[in-house]
Amino acid sequence: MLRDTQTLAVGSMLLSGLLWGTTWMPLKHFAAQGLTGLTLTVCTYGAVGAIALPWLLRDVGRWRGQWPLLAGAALGGGLANACFVTAMMQGEVARSMLLFYLTPLWGILGGRVFLGERITPLRFLAGTLAIAGAVLVLGGPAVLTAAPRWTDVLAIGAGLFFTVQNLCARAADRVPVSSKTLAAFVGCAIVSLVLLPLAGHTFPGVSGPLAVQLALYAFVWLTLAMAIQAYGVTHLEAGRTAVLVIFELAAAVVTALWIGGERLTVAGWTGAALIVAAAFLEARPAAPAPSPKQEVPA
Repeated sequence: MLRDTQTLAVGSMLLSGLLWGTTWMPLKHFAAQGLTGLTLTVCTYGAVGAIALPWLLRDVGRWRGQWPLLAGAALGGGLANACFVTAMMQGEVARSMLLFYLTPLWGILGGRVFLGERITPLRFLAGTLAIAGAVLVLGGPAVLTAAPRWTDVLAIGAGLFFTVQNLCARAADRVPVSSKTLAAFVGCAIVSLVLLPLAGHTFPGVSGPLAVQLALYAFVWLTLAMAIQAYGVTHLEAGRTAVLVIFELAAAVVTALWIGGERLTVAGWTGAALIVAAAFLEARPAAPAPSPKQEVPA
């Protein structure tokens, strides 16, 4: 039974990674229909978040004591999603995904500053590889003097805010996984609604085939991806889960190059390899602390 559960959890993580990794396809489709990242998020995450809110409030007794952490996770997730969706809709998919996956670097720094986690030599190496990979993906040393692309800033910001979400979620150890998942949807909805007028966007009027497509994306694609990812996360050890999540990056880059017609330079491929290596190093489980030696009575 345990083996069957583990197999199902691994399959869930791989399918979730495939759905998240290829989500750029519907995002590009909706961009071609005239939707922006914020308007799309309001129509999709907003709809799911509105339905999820009663279930989230139903469990208020279980997370009331850690509500600031849950709110931080929701806010971080909302900002991460707004940045990520906009970068994917307006920028190059492979490039944006690789820059988003600088999360190992932010996780190392954030874990040290906010959770007091130790930076081991292996984690320091992971951070160094992530920085070197980002520089290569962005075009080499010339990136230090060139003006950044707006979509690159959004992709890096998405990874940074996603790390904030993860740090808050990890600290909220008494909050159920289901509440954290639902809070992410609610956070995405609230953040997008707040940013929509600030960005000068109007609430879109959608109807007909486009409304059906948005509903299918929200309640089938997104909900399924989130649900099966939550199942995998709760039934696998953290290190194994983190490694499997990297499948999302592989799925996005491969499909963007193969189906989307994008290209990576030699430097870009090298940077991609360094970022993936950094992600694998950061995903390695921490070595258990040595148990104290017990004295043998004479």
